[in-house]
Amino acid sequence: MKILSVVKIRDADAFTIKHEPISSLDLMERASKKLFMWVCDHIDSKKSIEIFVGLGNNGGDGLALGRMLMNEGYEVSINVLRYSEDVTDNFQINYDRLLDLNKHVIRNISSLDEFNTVDENAVIIDAILGSGLSRPVRGFTGKIINEINKSGSIIIAIDIPSGLFSDISSKNNGGSIINADYTLSFQFPKIAFLVPENDLHVGKWNILDIGLHHDFINSTITSNHYVINEDVVHTLKTRPKFSHKGTFGHALIIAGSFGKMGAAILCSKACLKSGVGLLHTHIPRSGITALQSSTPETMLSVDNDENYFSEVPDLNSFNAIAIGPGIGLNEQSQNAMKLLIQNSNVPMVIDADALNILSNNPTWLAFLPHSSILTPHPKEFEKIVGGWNNDFERLDKQKTLAKKHGVYVILKGANTSICFPDGQIFFNSTGNPGMATAGSGDVLTGIITGLLASGYSTAVSSVMGVYIHGLAGDLSAVKNGVEATTAGDIIENIGNAFLDVKS
Repeated sequence: MKILSVVKIRDADAFTIKHEPISSLDLMERASKKLFMWVCDHIDSKKSIEIFVGLGNNGGDGLALGRMLMNEGYEVSINVLRYSEDVTDNFQINYDRLLDLNKHVIRNISSLDEFNTVDENAVIIDAILGSGLSRPVRGFTGKIINEINKSGSIIIAIDIPSGLFSDISSKNNGGSIINADYTLSFQFPKIAFLVPENDLHVGKWNILDIGLHHDFINSTITSNHYVINEDVVHTLKTRPKFSHKGTFGHALIIAGSFGKMGAAILCSKACLKSGVGLLHTHIPRSGITALQSSTPETMLSVDNDENYFSEVPDLNSFNAIAIGPGIGLNEQSQNAMKLLIQNSNVPMVIDADALNILSNNPTWLAFLPHSSILTPHPKEFEKIVGGWNNDFERLDKQKTLAKKHGVYVILKGANTSICFPDGQIFFNSTGNPGMATAGSGDVLTGIITGLLASGYSTAVSSVMGVYIHGLAGDLSAVKNGVEATTAGDIIENIGNAFLDVKS
């Protein structure tokens, strides 16, 4: 799914109006109908509803929604924030339509003194300001927003929470922003929904398809995407009838050290569950019994060192290589990793301790094999690129790293972002807080390595791997709850995740 900027969304509206054709007022009515259907499905008709509207088209959406809800029998009050003398045409038409109902439910507010405290049992719908916002919200409107936030009521934002910028950071801008429980976005998600700094403002968000013209959507180029099932299912390969284990590649995982063999086991199991034909796992001697007994499908490559990774095995037969889970920061391991980078001719998946080693040796980044993959969590990422002031700056740093070194950078977390070397970013839609658990990252590394070795491109392996990993975590959480989800549970549900994608 594409993520479009505010400018391109405005262009999509204009294109739809011209080529469907449809009037802008009728398009607003169609969008409001979608809002109406969502509210009817999710809000008890016995609940009173307070709609706060601004004077633009976002306010027009709120007015149209209010009219529909009144006609359905909901108890609705409309609060118009008169922060300007100017109104849009569509706002005025919908305002007049409400007046024609003659239900005396419109309250015009031009100062904070005219704000009536909202019953905490009521539902507030925010239609004050839309995605075209260009400056922080202060003054009278900002004070009203602050009062709404203090109400204790459920808050539903139309398209975007008022005061929140869509395409740039709103952090520490000094303006007031609605703290929504739900955000109902038209046609596309906004980048603002997908970064941690806005979680308090956005709440749970939903996409409402308002029928913007598919010709425009299909032809519009964007560097930002939101990964959903249909994006993944089309990339899945069908296994030929007469295939054999050699058909699906040979992976090498370098993992584990004394006391951290669990990382090697988790990574290996996840790799095998992802369809690779053959797997060698390179481990120190102390881990032989643990790995062979827990993962008999794995072939061992045994290091000469008892406790650490210290030497590079023969690399000739491998289609993909992963390094990092549990290897530690031993000096011998760092020297061996340097040799590995120098001698590898296939893409590498670099995770965990291997990322920490890279952060201590940043010049090595230039020598990584083409189309390698880095999988840092935020702290590991910070060690490599330095700090950032907000999450949009963090995305810029992610793009810079990927472009500079020709690598794929997977920044883990809620809505994990996958940045390609050309600057495209794919935000993942699967996963849950239960996956914030020891070993989850090792499982992701194994999945991606398995896909990469079995013949998927680096781009597909990255996007599909993150999606499958998150989906397996979601299936685990359904069964066990988020609190009880473990890395092992995620592995057990990898197969179910593939089945779910195909279904």
